[in-house]
Amino acid sequence: MRIVSRIRQTKRTPLLQVVKTSAAVIAAWFASVALLQQPLPIFAAIAALLVVLPSVNQSFVRGLERSVGVIAGVLIAFAAGQVFGDATWIVLVIVVVSLLVAWAFRLTPSSANQVPISAMLVLAIGAQTPDYALDRVLETVIGAAIALAINALIVPPVLLAPAHLAVGRLARDIASVLDETAATLAEPSDHDRLDAALADARALRASQSRAVAAVTAGDESLQLNPRASRNRSVLEADGALLDRLTVVVNRVVGMVRSVHDNYDASLADDPVVQDIARDLRRAAHDVRLLARSTEEARPGPADPADSTRSTAPDDAPALTAPIRVLRPDPDNWVLVGSLLEDLRRVREEIIG
Repeated sequence: MRIVSRIRQTKRTPLLQVVKTSAAVIAAWFASVALLQQPLPIFAAIAALLVVLPSVNQSFVRGLERSVGVIAGVLIAFAAGQVFGDATWIVLVIVVVSLLVAWAFRLTPSSANQVPISAMLVLAIGAQTPDYALDRVLETVIGAAIALAINALIVPPVLLAPAHLAVGRLARDIASVLDETAATLAEPSDHDRLDAALADARALRASQSRAVAAVTAGDESLQLNPRASRNRSVLEADGALLDRLTVVVNRVVGMVRSVHDNYDASLADDPVVQDIARDLRRAAHDVRLLARSTEEARPGPADPADSTRSTAPDDAPALTAPIRVLRPDPDNWVLVGSLLEDLRRVREEIIG
């Protein structure tokens, strides 16, 4: 089962991408047959197969990498064929030379792998003539161009919904940690509860990383995309919210760690700590409100796990003026002061 899990994805490739890849391969094949009079245009089919990717920008980059790798490999194979003929041992030499050329020119992994593969295919399939080498290059360009056109013109992918959902989940997780921290301060808590709260706070780092990756993927999907102009504003709003939430994550993790390391049961009896717990709940409310501010722009269905709408019925911000402390606690003043400063910074990010 572990071996199977290594060769299977957690999610299937979208069926639309499978259909577009199939269409690109078929179109590239027949276009090469018609234009180049090649009965077996393998290079065109391979290029089309590799170039249809989840975003138009990725397709463009892969098409460029594929073309550069094929051109280099064909030229190396042609030159070797002219010098050494069709000896079988030349194949191994060509592989080594191709890898060294790719290394010398600092080619990307896709291009670097394509150079020896193209060279070996040229040596294995046909005679090393100038016309044959040129046809292989033209095949690749035709296949890559057709695949790029199909990916860009037939429902070009826009990865906005995953980005929006990831940012919304991050806001929900931050709000939950703020609520739990408030509950920890409002009543006496044991070490198990403190440990669990710290673990939840540290998990915000992973949630924030997933949101960054989703927003980055969404931005990449809009590059060279004909649908970018009418979708850019949605992603920009999510990116701006993510920037604010990232700062809040840093503050919240530090706040929860301070509570964990300096907790004392007497904190529940301190009126100032009770005020801090109240404002932490208000901050949680307003973090959810921030996520709801872009709800109307969400391009996909709502996240079933997103509890922002049900847990924040009040649309008005809840945070009020910062807490003022006239007389610090003589025993816990370090922790209280730290919490006040963290809460102030969280409030600044929420209010903007």
